[in-house]
Amino acid sequence: MDHAAALAVYDRDLREGARPDGPGARIERAGRVVRQVADPLGWNGVLWSGLDAADADRAIRDQIDRFTGLGRDFEWKLYGHDGPADLGDRLLAAGFRAEPTETLMIAEVAGLALDTAPPEGVSCVAATDAAGVDLVVAAHERAFGTDGTALRHRLLARLAADPGTVVAVAALADGEPVAAARMELVPGTPFAGLWGGGTVAAWRGRGIYRALVAHRARAAADRGYRYLHVDASAMSRPILERLGFHALSTTMPYVYGN
Repeated sequence: MDHAAALAVYDRDLREGARPDGPGARIERAGRVVRQVADPLGWNGVLWSGLDAADADRAIRDQIDRFTGLGRDFEWKLYGHDGPADLGDRLLAAGFRAEPTETLMIAEVAGLALDTAPPEGVSCVAATDAAGVDLVVAAHERAFGTDGTALRHRLLARLAADPGTVVAVAALADGEPVAAARMELVPGTPFAGLWGGGTVAAWRGRGIYRALVAHRARAAADRGYRYLHVDASAMSRPILERLGFHALSTTMPYVYGN
């Protein structure tokens, strides 16, 4: 893989040329900033910026004004290759808080093992209706210890409005959800994104995460997508590297609001 070329296409297609990630969301382009505005349960934030030292502070103030004027908390998704070099410090000074850094990783679907099966006694079930979404959300809440209300809202909305752009799957053991993940497909681009992969603590280390990656990679291959991308945590990065993913940059969420 040509890492620089893949990163350039990623920035062009998914950030500067971003599309709304669900019904009710819209993309706004304001100067050298691209942002998404959604309802309170959707993702609100800055996707791309092309700033320098002369205009960064003004652009930061403009985003704060825009989102707070709508009554929205929001995220500035800052990548390691974004400028200016001190943009993270400027965001902190403006009242943002930084969340843990993740690694932007990309793989070519054609180079991945697509036949990895879940361990014995575990089955993967696609979520195509409300009952399936409930399984995904239950596994997500157990794995991450977070409230899945927003996830449920977004998945149900996507499945109702544009089911061809999302793949959600739960792993079940004795009928109980023990892991879940989703994939968001971006029509008109070569990219499909892996999101939300998580396994409850008692079931980690058994190969379920790898099986969920393979399940989604097969779906991406069937639909003709070239690349999978993922924001990898420190826990998942080594697994993804072994599967054939390449680190291209870092990404750190800077959050404004509660």
